Amino acid sequence: MVEILVTVAILGILVGISVPTFRLVKANARSTLCAGKLREIGIGLNNYFVDKGMTFPAMVAARESREQDDPALDTVLLEYVGDEFTFQCPADHGAFFEKTGSSYFWNSLVNGQKTSNLKLLGMTGDASGIPIVSDKENFHEDVGDGINVLYADGHVLREVQFIVEKK
Repeated sequence: MVEILVTVAILGILVGISVPTFRLVKANARSTLCAGKLREIGIGLNNYFVDKGMTFPAMVAARESREQDDPALDTVLLEYVGDEFTFQCPADHGAFFEKTGSSYFWNSLVNGQKTSNLKLLGMTGDASGIPIVSDKENFHEDVGDGINVLYADGHVLREVQFIVEKK
């Protein structure tokens, strides 16, 4: 009887350790998949550039609903990414994709600009510092506070958000 109780206690401890670890691994996987989808959007955007004379599309940052007829990320770039689910972050727990067609924001400050002469808030020429597409909110709070961002040079980075508390 004591051996069975010891075995059950050991199994309980192992389950207690593995469940939080499994959740963290699962959250990291969703964050990585989301970053991968941003890379796919970046590749689609490059294909768009080839067809449109190396000029950024003119799109709204986001729509309130799919029914709006505004040019948005998921409508303008759909033919260049090939699948509407590219615009869905697997960690999108706010159902933004279902409501608006995309889990991501477009940086409308780059609308209509040439890729060779990109300017944003005083930054010029450094595509690695200009954000183009980002998560609509922190979908990845289980793995830290921040959002994934696609930059104009095509790299994707997890940006940490700083929260300032008033005292």
